[in-house]
Amino acid sequence: MNTNKSLPHPKPPSKLKHYLTAAIVILLLWGSSVQTEATMGELIEGFPNMFDLLAEMFPPKWTYFDNIVGAMLETIRMALIGTTIGAILAIPVALLSASNITKSWWLRHPVRFVLNLIRTIPDLLLAAIFVAIVGIGPLPGTMALAVFSLGLIAKLSYEALESIDRGPLEAMTAVGAGSLQRIWYAVIPQIQAHFMSFTLYTFEINVRAAAVLGLVGAGGIGHYYEITLGFLEYDKTCVIILFTLGIVLLIDYSSTKLREKLL
Repeated sequence: MNTNKSLPHPKPPSKLKHYLTAAIVILLLWGSSVQTEATMGELIEGFPNMFDLLAEMFPPKWTYFDNIVGAMLETIRMALIGTTIGAILAIPVALLSASNITKSWWLRHPVRFVLNLIRTIPDLLLAAIFVAIVGIGPLPGTMALAVFSLGLIAKLSYEALESIDRGPLEAMTAVGAGSLQRIWYAVIPQIQAHFMSFTLYTFEINVRAAAVLGLVGAGGIGHYYEITLGFLEYDKTCVIILFTLGIVLLIDYSSTKLREKLL
């Protein structure tokens, strides 16, 4: 028996398949453009207005910086508290949603449905809802970010839970360990680094999101966006944008270093 006989190579995909795929994508893009009335001509016609806006934004009015420091700190505090609350609530929700942890489908699927519902509602709409409930201020913004964080962290966490090594779980079950013992000794060691990474990632998103929640009265730096844009004071808006950019870059750098150590 000749063992050196080469195995047959799989056939390369047909070029016709690639052409059909490209045609379908182009057709979808064209149809979407027609239905939304978004044309390249309008983009080209309005493009010079961008330079007019940039001319009004520069140079930034740096004297306005002192007015927004407190609001930016409030934005960071909102994001920090909201992320922390959401991460804590996401732990049991993720465990209930993972199919390899929770075997009962009648418990798992309703929890997943609630998670899908939470992620369906935009954070700006959540903030508007909480403003109507508790009034204007940082509290509704913090609550909106907590709900948003719950949906995102729980989703990422239960998907990571379903991909863990089942060996430790089966070993703990074989020696008669209870549910809490299996979670503590077989699940948490495998998922804790990923969970912290998801939490840091959500915190980055929440800082960006919290910056605009003030547009609906939920506190933070967004209130100053509304004021400066409303009075066409684009040089002040530029200061807010640059300050927000600096904070986001700093948080992104710090969280990246933390994730590298965790993973």
